[in-house]
Amino acid sequence: MLNEIVPAGAPWCGIVPRGRILRIIDLYGRQAVDFLCYNAAEPAERYHAPNTMKAAGTIFLTTGHVLYSDIARPLFTIVEDQFGGHDTIGGCCSAPSNRMLYGVEDCPGCRENFLHALARHGLGRRDIVPNVNFFMRVPVDTTGSAAIAHSVSPPGCEVALRAEVDVLAVISNCPQVNNPCNGYNPTPIRVQVT
Repeated sequence: MLNEIVPAGAPWCGIVPRGRILRIIDLYGRQAVDFLCYNAAEPAERYHAPNTMKAAGTIFLTTGHVLYSDIARPLFTIVEDQFGGHDTIGGCCSAPSNRMLYGVEDCPGCRENFLHALARHGLGRRDIVPNVNFFMRVPVDTTGSAAIAHSVSPPGCEVALRAEVDVLAVISNCPQVNNPCNGYNPTPIRVQVT
């Protein structure tokens, strides 16, 4: 069993064997967790947001929804969820997007965390795709308008995913302080594999 604390703003990655459960725990509440996943045996097969959203019939993921790959194979299934409605469209923050959106310099984000974690597996910029944001909401109204909502996950909130193949899971414990996805105060999370 793996049981690790991921510091505020830090990356994490690991192989989750088929049939094992990856559990992400928002220890203090209000913490967004950016997430990517890849077939560990063939990382060119990776999470695909459109396939996932089309199969789910929604842009908000919860228990029973499957994270599909770009060739429409299941990578993970959400088997437990205390949050409900995880975001699929907001993508990850980055130093360039922080400059573009908020006018701040030298403010790295989840993209930089993903690059750091992926480098350990010989992957890089071309391997980053639109990601899932656990414990984050981006509501969309009937006009198509969308914005990152204030974080509402309570302390100890969990999501659990079952690996459907051996999966390389990559997490950025989001360092964002320029929008409300972390309540402007990033905090640690716990990652478990059982």
